[in-house]
Amino acid sequence: MTLHTPIVGSLAYVWDRITDRVLMIHRVARADDEHFGKYNGLGGKLERGESVTENLRRELAEEANLVVLEATLRGTVTWPGFGANGEDWLGFVFLVDAFEGEIPSHNPEGSLSWVSRRRLLAACSEDEHERASADLPMWEGDRWFVPLVFDDDPRAFHGVMPYHHGRPTEWRFERLD
Repeated sequence: MTLHTPIVGSLAYVWDRITDRVLMIHRVARADDEHFGKYNGLGGKLERGESVTENLRRELAEEANLVVLEATLRGTVTWPGFGANGEDWLGFVFLVDAFEGEIPSHNPEGSLSWVSRRRLLAACSEDEHERASADLPMWEGDRWFVPLVFDDDPRAFHGVMPYHHGRPTEWRFERLD
């Protein structure tokens, strides 16, 4: 049996329920960024001695000058082979819907922008035409779990999405009662 030692991080979708928009980062600051050109939620790696919620709060403060007032753990995803060198990742996926702070237009990783939730979910559609019309470049695998972040099921999802050569090879998840 191989010991699983993933890189652990948080991934947050900041949702303004009033305008029905989601804060996304468009990773365009560094051409050597493995996420270059893609839209993503906010978050990052846990630091030694940091809890997952401390990581969430720190990352959102650093990336978007936000103070998290309310967040819900929507799920976890294990991404074996996801990293640039085939590293395994374990992500805690949060929905943040109460926050305060003055959001800058950009940070060292790219530009920050509010994207309509409808457009985000269209970019996750099974329909290729609808996905293309959303014009929101994202990781290919995001389309499988992002809709679960915003659905009405109160249970957290727990999934695994193995990657091989930068592409997901499968997706499976479950929710426990």
